[in-house]
Amino acid sequence: MSNTSEKDQKINLEANIDDILGVIDQEREREIITRRFGLYDRRETLEQIGELLGITRERVRQLEKAILAKLKTAVENGKVATIGNIEKTFIRELSEMGRVARVQDLTDRLFDSSTSQRDRSRVAFIAELAPGLTVVDQNDNYFLSVGIREYGDSKKIRSEVDKIVSAIKKHGEPLSIEQLHQQLPYEHPSYVRAYASVSKCLAHLGNNWGLVKWPTVNPKNIRDKIFVILTEAGKPMHFSEIAESIKDSSFKRKDVTTQAIHNELIKDSRFVLIGRGIYALDSWGFSRGTVADIIADVLKDSKEPLHRDEIVKRVLKSRQVKETTILLNLQSKTQFKRVAKATYKFEPTLN
Repeated sequence: MSNTSEKDQKINLEANIDDILGVIDQEREREIITRRFGLYDRRETLEQIGELLGITRERVRQLEKAILAKLKTAVENGKVATIGNIEKTFIRELSEMGRVARVQDLTDRLFDSSTSQRDRSRVAFIAELAPGLTVVDQNDNYFLSVGIREYGDSKKIRSEVDKIVSAIKKHGEPLSIEQLHQQLPYEHPSYVRAYASVSKCLAHLGNNWGLVKWPTVNPKNIRDKIFVILTEAGKPMHFSEIAESIKDSSFKRKDVTTQAIHNELIKDSRFVLIGRGIYALDSWGFSRGTVADIIADVLKDSKEPLHRDEIVKRVLKSRQVKETTILLNLQSKTQFKRVAKATYKFEPTLN
């Protein structure tokens, strides 16, 4: 028998759910729980269930709370024997994942594959009842997650997640898990990664974690992806190289044409054309404008006339162009006045 088959046998979710629901005597109570947790179909709201059963939203909430309390008592009293085994399986997997994990990640790991929303709902429901586990409810800041109760309740987990978010915000730019581990008091980097994964405020690209709104870790369009590629390269690149790098990247959507890349480079002020088809980041200090504009800036910044070799040297810091292109502009533009042998100064032209 394969490992996957053995694993599937240990976590027969449907059998476990049937055992748990078998403890509930009233059909209406079973209906409320199965619909609220999405155990057989999509998860339903208090309003939807109340409308179906002809009771108020508040009454559904009260019944749900009471039913969960009854089920937890049944588990504690040993009336749901299978909970113990599946809880051990969950804890074993969570221990390897960093003690806490998003329900989606835990469920996928349990089955060694992508799983359905129904499977995830069942895992979350079982975790809600298992005394050795704690559930972090989903909201605007956190994903639905499960942790090992021995290491903290849901409040403790949220607090640890918030510390990581605060550390990244304070730093102001993405950090690797190892860098975060050096700043925070965790025994192992895997715990940092686990807590960070629970947050909806964070995103990561590779091993770098940052705020979800930062394009360097969560690029949402072609321009953001170009920015990430140039940032990682740390040097100017030709637009065709950028296109190839995006295709070879781990971005979710990377099927882009070379022409589309070139178009976006032209439109975005973060990118500076510094040579024929070669672009750099504006933040690297490259000046905008033609080669003649750069020569003019070089001469304006100088307090004295410059030899052409020095002019070429300074222009090449801002532009990846041929030396002959610089010399041609220097010699052909009237605003560059030769004051000595191969020596020039800037002299504005009068309109």
